Amino acid sequence: MQTSYHKYLTQHSAFFMDITQKFWSFCHKLRHDGIDSSDYIEQLTYLLFLKMADEKQLPVPADYNWQQLIKKTNGELITQLDATLQVLKNEKGILGQIFAEPVSRIKNAVLLKDLLKEIDAIQWTKLDSDVVGLAFEELIGRVANEGKKGAGQYFTPRPLIKAMINVMHPNPFAAKDYKIGDAACGTAGFLTLACEWIHQHYPKESAEQAEKLAYHTFWGQEIVQRPRRLALMNMFLHGVDASETIKFGDTIENDQLPNDFDLILANPPFGNKGAAPLHRKFPVKTSDKQLNFVQLIIEKLKKGGKAAVVLPDSCLTDDKAKEMWKYYLEQEEIINLHTILKLPRGTFAAYANGIKACVLFFEKGSKTENVWVYDYRTNVPNMTKKTRQLSIEMFEEFEKCFVERKEIERFKLFSFRQIQENYFALDFRWLQDDVLLDSDELQPPKDLINYALDNLQEAMTNLSEILELLDKK
Repeated sequence: MQTSYHKYLTQHSAFFMDITQKFWSFCHKLRHDGIDSSDYIEQLTYLLFLKMADEKQLPVPADYNWQQLIKKTNGELITQLDATLQVLKNEKGILGQIFAEPVSRIKNAVLLKDLLKEIDAIQWTKLDSDVVGLAFEELIGRVANEGKKGAGQYFTPRPLIKAMINVMHPNPFAAKDYKIGDAACGTAGFLTLACEWIHQHYPKESAEQAEKLAYHTFWGQEIVQRPRRLALMNMFLHGVDASETIKFGDTIENDQLPNDFDLILANPPFGNKGAAPLHRKFPVKTSDKQLNFVQLIIEKLKKGGKAAVVLPDSCLTDDKAKEMWKYYLEQEEIINLHTILKLPRGTFAAYANGIKACVLFFEKGSKTENVWVYDYRTNVPNMTKKTRQLSIEMFEEFEKCFVERKEIERFKLFSFRQIQENYFALDFRWLQDDVLLDSDELQPPKDLINYALDNLQEAMTNLSEILELLDKK
């Protein structure tokens, strides 16, 4: 049964596609100026926010606002944009946060003038914020799926996030100080989709509830300025001013987050190289970033708080991982690790195709009695960037199993005693791959061909863009 929110989006699908296409065409213009995917969405954010600030009459220095920018001639335009970025970075509130440490990559005044005219022709703040926010999310996804440097490494596939949120049921009105957080928030995909879920299930917020959502519910921290800027813009387009709640800095060494989260949703950065934290002591000392994020998340949850965390499979089996799980699972009333979802190969094809990953669901303040494991990897074709993309429908059975807690072929219960007998390695396997003798090492030929086709298609696109640039010279 469709909710009113889903019906609304269905009814406005043409409008959504139109806004999405406008965003993409803006980026396409920037791309032709030699700006790659790691830059053009950020450059677009500067211009869009400046235009929206003008529409909302936010306090912007008079000589460096949108109106001053668009009236400049081509000869003055690039200089004015550069000066505007440098002035606005010193402003307070969300304005200064959006323009923090800015770098202007646009050097073609004719292209910039054309882009400004197109942005100026739309009254962005009069459009439905849900649709504009979704369109910006779609833009981030498209950039991530290009597979180049840029949003990809900060991007979690949205169908996976939606499935995680669907089973976690965030309810910001269940408690006065209810907080949702992401300790490594990237472009704020978890937070914005949680915001959309809340609007979907609690569509008639009071004025007090609306203010709570806009300023006090969503928290995060990000170590890199560019994705944090996109996170702030993403939240702004969803009606949330996160200038005070999405922090900038190293979460492990210097977290600036509250200690009483009701819900944490996270996908800590992949890669376990590094050093053990210098400025904080976790129960298990390790240089593994993901394991330190797990310990941080447990620390940050309030009693009864819940978490859903994406992790590589190494966090189930490595020696330090087993040491950590032994510490947390053997003790009374620390965490109840109740569910593990093993993800299909290729879930992170956009930037880490070879990584096998899972999602761990746990609650703070009670003991682990047993763990349910849903294997959505064995006998499941590889996900790819183009030919077989992840979809929310793929998680319907998992969501049903999460609620019903009944064993089926893919969903199996393992007791705490079995965890102990497995020396706290959490990589339980019971399904036999019908095709592969060793599913960890080999992939079906069809999946390998699809993956090769994706890469070939991407290479051809890159070569075409280079050829266009050469023709212009």
